[in-house]
Amino acid sequence: MADSPKHEHKRRTVLKAGGTAIAGLATVHPVASAAPDRVEATAVPIVLRVNGKRHALTVEPRVTLLDALRERLDLTGTKKGCDRGECGACTVLVDGRRIKSCLTLAVMRQDAAITTVEGLARDGELHPVQAAFIRHDAFQCGGCTSGQIMSAVALIDEGHAGSDDEVREWMSGNLCRCACYPNIVTAVRDAAKETRS
Repeated sequence: MADSPKHEHKRRTVLKAGGTAIAGLATVHPVASAAPDRVEATAVPIVLRVNGKRHALTVEPRVTLLDALRERLDLTGTKKGCDRGECGACTVLVDGRRIKSCLTLAVMRQDAAITTVEGLARDGELHPVQAAFIRHDAFQCGGCTSGQIMSAVALIDEGHAGSDDEVREWMSGNLCRCACYPNIVTAVRDAAKETRS
């Protein structure tokens, strides 16, 4: 025997009934806020040495180095890409070593020498890597360029620019969504020759 139409359950009927029931519960039994009271983080004074200058800041302990550079020091050359350490757009040098600034806290880098892309040029002269990137058209949109340049500066200093394959391997933490990889490799190899001479 077939069910009569009044006993058929259709998706729309169930959803409407569920919504009405939930709305009814909310009016009968108000639900307390699910979000706990926010705990305000206490700001701490820090000093960052960036591009040879000391900067006194007051930041919350959870502020990343990337956000401190961009939002507090107005050094926007360091880009915020994925904010998860996957793309390398936020690469800076800390004590000569490349790091992804979105993965470190500003308070952890107080006594370190931090270099951003703004700190590479000297006396109005571009760094050899910056000049090589322009010469070899190693960028398109520019979103990843500062991170690529900072990583390239470090890998040349580390001695990892001996071959195209070596450059590709040591630059693999820096992604280029425009796929300028051949030009980037050429620029890095060219800059490496210039810095050696």
